[in-house]
Amino acid sequence: MSPVTFFAALVLAQAAPQAAPPAPAKPARVLTLREAIDSARTQNLDIQQLDARVQQARQLAWKAWSFYLPQVNAGVQVVRNEYEVSFDLPSGYWVRDMGTQQGPNGGGTVPGNPTNFLVFPSALSSSVVVPLVQTQGQVKLSQALVAPQAWLLIANAYKAENVIDYNIMQARRDILFGIAQLYYGVASLNELISVQERQVVLTKERERDSRVRFQAGTGTKVGLLRAEIDRSQAEEDLKRAQIDFQRAKLSLATALDRPDDFDIVVPATPLQPKGPNLEQQALELRPDVKAAAENLDLAYGQRTQLYMQYLPTIGGFGAYNYASTSTFNPNNFSWQVGLGLTWTLLDGGLREASIREASARIVEADAAKRLTDLRAVERVKQSQLDLEAAVANRAKAKERTGLATENARLVDVAFKAGAATYLESTDSVQTLRQAEVGLVFESLNVDLATLKLLNAVGAFEEVNK
Repeated sequence: MSPVTFFAALVLAQAAPQAAPPAPAKPARVLTLREAIDSARTQNLDIQQLDARVQQARQLAWKAWSFYLPQVNAGVQVVRNEYEVSFDLPSGYWVRDMGTQQGPNGGGTVPGNPTNFLVFPSALSSSVVVPLVQTQGQVKLSQALVAPQAWLLIANAYKAENVIDYNIMQARRDILFGIAQLYYGVASLNELISVQERQVVLTKERERDSRVRFQAGTGTKVGLLRAEIDRSQAEEDLKRAQIDFQRAKLSLATALDRPDDFDIVVPATPLQPKGPNLEQQALELRPDVKAAAENLDLAYGQRTQLYMQYLPTIGGFGAYNYASTSTFNPNNFSWQVGLGLTWTLLDGGLREASIREASARIVEADAAKRLTDLRAVERVKQSQLDLEAAVANRAKAKERTGLATENARLVDVAFKAGAATYLESTDSVQTLRQAEVGLVFESLNVDLATLKLLNAVGAFEEVNK
């Protein structure tokens, strides 16, 4: 390349715009536990299905009221008949003297005496009874006045709505409880990544010290290989923890129906439920316990509704009619009003069988209620035992972590001074890692046990408030 060409290339290179440095990655938004639960109330697809079922249940009472509220029906009918039916009727008469007496001579069914006069039609008019094309219309209003069955049906519909509401409320709480568990699990996995990162740092330091000793002739090749193996294993454990964290965060994002472009923070341990008698609180707060009690009342109401079938039903009606043919009416329009009574006196024993079936359902609902109460109390007691065990294990894990930390520090000082072997150093690091991992999981167990107790008592909505 000539000096001129080189100089031109240099000028062009200096004049060319320099590539802008890549923009720093925007930090992901932090999603707190409260925000995750609030988001799940509206974004979780399972909860959206439950909300739709609530709206469906709200129509039960409206359907029951429809049997008692006024009914208005309108209809029009146009009929083309095969034949037209009509007959002639006299529209005037002539009286004629026939010259002789007409009619029977006394007796019989004809009153009076015979005369010479005869009545003869002077004109005829045709009257159509069935026209060839006939149009009819009616608007009818009916209203139940005395309807005991409808009254009980309406009351039972409201009870059925309450049963569905309580069951869906319990299902919604279980979903939110699962999301809270998932959030705490993701947070624990994030802490586990920190533990594994510290482990990688320690193993790299051990590997560097072992390599220095080996190169200086004071260490063995076996020690260096063992250090390299420990460092590789620590890096593998870190990668596994990172993947597990991403998987758990993806599951949380799916439950919230949102992308997994968020970070999380370690939430505070939820407050334990307060009160001297948590079993009684569970019987008062749990939606499934309320649903079982409401279902028992519904069973009684359904049997009472069957008893109402022995009573009559009274209703009123009114109709406004139109007919294109009005041979015997003064005009084409007419109306009707009236009362109707319906009373089933004998139905072949159907009511009796239905009542016996409803009585059996009452026994079933009563047993289900008592079983639900017992299970609610059992869940509270088991959750208390689980929480007690988790707290004790966490205390031991903290103590073990503290001892392992001090042991690792002393061994590290001795190893660097040449007073400890590499095996002793490796054992202290592994012991510290196991203690820290154990503390992470025992802390998670305490949080999950507290959530479980809150859910068992029925006070889960108070978490982290």
